[in-house]
This record gives sequence, C-alpha cells and structure tokens, in this order.
Amino acid sequence: MNKNNLGAKALLPILVFLVLYLGSGIYYEYINPPEGGMGFYIMSVVVAFVVALAVGLLQNKEISFDEKIHICAKGIGDDNITIMLFIFLFAGAFSGIASASGGAESTAQFLLSIIPAQFAIPGLFIIACLISLAMGTSCGTITVLTPIAFNVAADAGLSLPLCVATVVGGAMFGDNLSFISDTTIAATKTQGVEMKDKFKANFKIALPAALITLVVLIVYCLQGDASAITSGDYNIWQAIPYFAVLVAALCGINVFVVLAGGTIFSFIVGLATKTVTVSTGFSALGTGTSGMFETMIVAILVAAIGGLIKANGGFEAILNFIKNTFKSNKGGAFGIGLLVSLMDIATANNTIAIVVAGPIAKDISTEYGIEPKKAASLLDIFSCVWQGIIPYGAQLLIASGLAGISSLEIIPFLFYPFLLLICVLVSIVFAKKEK
Repeated sequence: MNKNNLGAKALLPILVFLVLYLGSGIYYEYINPPEGGMGFYIMSVVVAFVVALAVGLLQNKEISFDEKIHICAKGIGDDNITIMLFIFLFAGAFSGIASASGGAESTAQFLLSIIPAQFAIPGLFIIACLISLAMGTSCGTITVLTPIAFNVAADAGLSLPLCVATVVGGAMFGDNLSFISDTTIAATKTQGVEMKDKFKANFKIALPAALITLVVLIVYCLQGDASAITSGDYNIWQAIPYFAVLVAALCGINVFVVLAGGTIFSFIVGLATKTVTVSTGFSALGTGTSGMFETMIVAILVAAIGGLIKANGGFEAILNFIKNTFKSNKGGAFGIGLLVSLMDIATANNTIAIVVAGPIAKDISTEYGIEPKKAASLLDIFSCVWQGIIPYGAQLLIASGLAGISSLEIIPFLFYPFLLLICVLVSIVFAKKEK
C-alpha cells in the first residue's frame, strides 16, 4: 500500500462532521430543545466542516502541511467548483430581485385564480411544481406557498397537513429538476455533464411520480365537496420574469444567460410596477447573493476536504467497499443512491450531500460503466427524496413552522417524495445494461 494511503481512516473528517452536526442536531432537537429554535440549525454546517477540515489537515504525517494546503487548493480550484460558485451567485441575485419585485407571490396567486375550486389541492401541487422549477429552490417555494395552502385549507375545509404536504412535494419536484436549482448545479458539475442531459434523465423518472401523485390528489378531491377559494391580488407583469426564466431554461440556453436575463428583467418589472426602487432593487440583489454565501463556503470547504480524503485514499476505500458489496452495473447505481441518501439523512442538506458524494459517485460511475448523466440524475433524485421526507430538514421545518403544525403530521401525506423513491428504484431494477 502507498505510504500516503490511509484507507478507510481517511474518511475520519466526514465522521467528525457527522458526529458534530448530526449529534448536536439530535441533542438540541429532541433531548434539550431551545425555546423557539430549530435544533438541527444550532450547529452551523460551516463550523462543523471547519472542524472536519482541521482533522483532515492533522491526518497523515507523511505529507507536509504545505503539501496538504496545495492539495486543498487543487480541490477548490477545480473548474467545476469555480463554475458552481459563480452560478450560485447569479442564482442568488435572481432570487433576491424576483422575490422583492413580487414575482413569486404574483405567480402563485395568478395560477391559483385560474384553478377550479374543487381541484384546489391538485392545483397547489401544479403551482408548487411550476414555481419551484422557475425559482430553483424548494425552501423559497415552500415559504411562498405554505401561507396560501393554509388559507386554502381553511376556506375549503380541507386537511391542513395534506395541503402543506402537497406544497412540499411540488417544491421538491422543481428542486430536483430546475436548471437553476443548487442541487442540479452541484450534481451536473460534479459529474461533468450538461444540465439538459441530466434533466432528460431525471424527467423520465420524476414525471411518472408526479403524474401518479396528481391522480391520487384528484381522486381525493373528487370524494369531497367543492368549496369557494378566494385568491389574492396579483400583477401578471410581475409573474412574467419567472415564466421567461422557466421557458429559457427548458430551451437549453446557457444558465448564466438565463439567470442574468431573468435578473435584469425582474429589476425592470419591479421598477415599472413600483414594487422596488433603484436603491431597494440593489439591496435585494445584495440580499439574494449574500443568501448564497453559506452554500458557497460549504462548497469550498467540502472541495478542500474532498481533496485531502482522495489524496489519503478515502475515496478508493469507499470504491472498494462498493465493489465488494455491489457486483453489477445496477449495483453501482444502487451504491450511488445509498451513498448520497446516507449523506443527506446525516447532513439534512441535499446540496451538501451531493457535493460530498459527487466525487465518489464519479469514480463509481466510471468503474461500473454508468453514464455520467445517469449518475448526476441518481445523485439529485435520491438526495431530494430524503430531503423532502426527513422531519428535521429545512423544508419540513419551514412548512410546519408556517402552518403551525408538527413536521411529523406532514410526512404521511408526502405522496410525491415516496412515489419518486419507488420510481427511481424501479428504474434501476429494470434499466437496460449500459455499454
């Protein structure tokens, strides 16, 4: 064995991170919860990764400290990491100005106004799917739509957990597929594939799950009585930038062009409709970009830690485990799914899970002859499945907080995430062997 190869011991930084982040989350969420706080967000993910990086730098005395810094720099300086960071900035700017100009609220209210009252719940699901596709963020979609779902449930006498779960499911649909979602960005860049190719691979799995979910919701609605649902005010001009971004992204236009165009368009619409001024517009741009800083810092830290783990033989150890456990092309696909699932359950953040699992998944896909676009699709789908189900994830915590119910009450009605999991497992089992 190479003197620099620590084998499984090289994975110690990840273990330290999991113990710190997951351990503190469990303690503060269930054992000693703080008043008015969310236990899984007491320990900053950045702090946990900084400690993990320190552990990685202290490992392997055979490598000098200066050489370890060089290894970290190479990991951070990877082309895909750099592109990812730039896209995060552009996406943050668009999200900030589009929200400030009233685009998200107007889009939701416009779509709700054209849906028949009896099909309010399926309508909520479709709205959530469309808005999350356009926004590229499940948390943003849930924040916008949960208050609307609350009003729908109250006006129509419908189940509040069901209405909220419907919004969460639709939000995860877009989080998984949107061209400007950070999970899509992370999955495609870590695997070195085009977004449109990953979208096509994802869509074949996500669409059946979404259609079945829609059928289930329609059947549920047909069993109840139609009720009048009052939609709020909206300005159709404010909604146009979201639809423009969605159409442009689906046409395969470069993501930087899409985001830059959407940002400028939203700024102009905000000025025209007087929802923002020049000064508040620039403030919204700053707020949007700064909202991505933690994600960017995490991406940088993970790239550095990943470089050290790879240099110390950690990825090789995981690959050997997958080899010994899974013996076929399908087994490799299951291995990628298991890997990113465990990372998401542990970190409660699907983007972080993808960034951590991405380099290992790339090695697995090469070893087992899995197409990069399929590997990217598996990373995104499995991480989004679990992110939409775990009760301590940001999505369910935000939804339950806004609706005033427990996140555990929402889980039984999360039809889409559970159906998506079934669909991706079926797609692996019945997939044709790749050349």
